[in-house]
Amino acid sequence: MTTQHDGWTGTRRLGRSGIEVSALGLGGWAIGGAMASGDQPLGYTGSDDDESRAAIRRGVELGVTLFDTADAYGAGHSERLLGEVLGDHPEVLVATKFGNVIDESTRQLTGVDVSPGYVRRAAQASLRRLRRERIDLYQLHHSGVSTAEAEDLVAVLEDLVAEGSVAWWGVSTDDPEIAGLFADAPHCTAMQIELNVLDDNPAMLALCAEHDLAALCRSPLAMGLLGGRYTAESRLPDDDVRGRQPEWLRWFTGGRPDPGYLAAVDTVREILTEDGRSLAQGALGWIWARDPRTVPLPGFRTRGQVEDDVAALQRGPLTAEQYQRTRSALDAVGR
Repeated sequence: MTTQHDGWTGTRRLGRSGIEVSALGLGGWAIGGAMASGDQPLGYTGSDDDESRAAIRRGVELGVTLFDTADAYGAGHSERLLGEVLGDHPEVLVATKFGNVIDESTRQLTGVDVSPGYVRRAAQASLRRLRRERIDLYQLHHSGVSTAEAEDLVAVLEDLVAEGSVAWWGVSTDDPEIAGLFADAPHCTAMQIELNVLDDNPAMLALCAEHDLAALCRSPLAMGLLGGRYTAESRLPDDDVRGRQPEWLRWFTGGRPDPGYLAAVDTVREILTEDGRSLAQGALGWIWARDPRTVPLPGFRTRGQVEDDVAALQRGPLTAEQYQRTRSALDAVGR
């Protein structure tokens, strides 16, 4: 792979597993389509299953070897789509998540269950939808666990590894205390953390370094805000998670891009795009420059999005000078 960076191979090590994966994975939330918890929409509108399948195939053609999903995404639909395409590609790793109770018939998330019995049932259901005999990376999708629950989860996840239905596992959390309950377990190899150029996560990156864990980065493009197509006039539909956003979603407010975040994007746009990168490619390059353990997981719905994101691998991380100027520009506006 030709890049401007000596030593950049376009791959990264998946924590203590030692597995080399493409330095960019693809996230399967958006292709899951509609889902909700009660009347709160939690999915993305505008997905098309045929285009989603074509986009997955295009990612594989371009060398992506890691796809990330969850049983919650589309209440199983994202896993099914990935299974249809990636069932013929055992060389491509699939990471999925558990912890939410789903109703596939209504596409509803109906609760949370992290009991060992449920984890086993959820794993088998994910394997069926993914058309695989083993989950490459199985991740806890719920952070609010007690110490006792964490101990039970470590035990059942290690049992699933011993039984052959899970290869490695991890946790999706931004809480170092929660992460610390799992980080030293033998087959824990990754933390999925929120990280993008607008939202740093130094505490979780430090934990990953301390325990030799990969840092899989969700929301690397701030749910599309760093894709470059949203303006102050943009309005997301009410049935999209960004249109009637839950409390934790910061990048959109009242169905529109948050003005503060939109201003921050404008602050760094020129730096991120100055060497011919798209805005998304510059934002992904920032993540690679931030820490050697990072693997961004941009979401996708179309072949064009996949092609633009994967092309970032050809350019590699931002230079140290570009990275520092980006940090300085954001510091200057209080971000």
